[in-house]
Amino acid sequence: MSLDLREVVIEAGKLMAVSARTAPKTKGVDDVELKLVHSREELEELAGEMEKLGEELGMRFFARDAASVRKSHAVLLIGVKASKPKDLDCGACGFESCEEFRRAARRSGKGFAGPSCGAQLIDLGIAIGSAVKTASLLNIDNRVMFSVGTAALRMGLLKNSDIAFGIPLSAYGKNIYFDRKK
Repeated sequence: MSLDLREVVIEAGKLMAVSARTAPKTKGVDDVELKLVHSREELEELAGEMEKLGEELGMRFFARDAASVRKSHAVLLIGVKASKPKDLDCGACGFESCEEFRRAARRSGKGFAGPSCGAQLIDLGIAIGSAVKTASLLNIDNRVMFSVGTAALRMGLLKNSDIAFGIPLSAYGKNIYFDRKK
């Protein structure tokens, strides 16, 4: 019996997406967006965009991460609409109220724009944590990457998110996401 590890990793990515989807969300409102990228063409396009973006931003690690994406079997993208407040008036965003947050001018940084709703960011973190927990249980190598999410947003791969991270996935004899050169 021949085993196609790439197909196994893709199935694991689907299970990771379920874990992210069912993770608890603030006020029970799920604004998390998910996409599993796994075709060789999509992975190559994503890696190419990461290299371009890294040059533009002066962030060399984007090229290193792009090499990891090229070797990956799949990438799970997880994003959220952080510009949409959860209407808690909690102040985590730095504003006294969600209404004040809505009126604030958005400013771009090197990858994302802010301000961002703290509750949305917490939801994103819990979803990512749930997804990588599932990868760990399934022995799928992975690493959460800012660079992947930034490139995915620029490419429009997540239509309803303004902050995202990518989780490249693989199953080789050695984890390809560690011991990397800067």
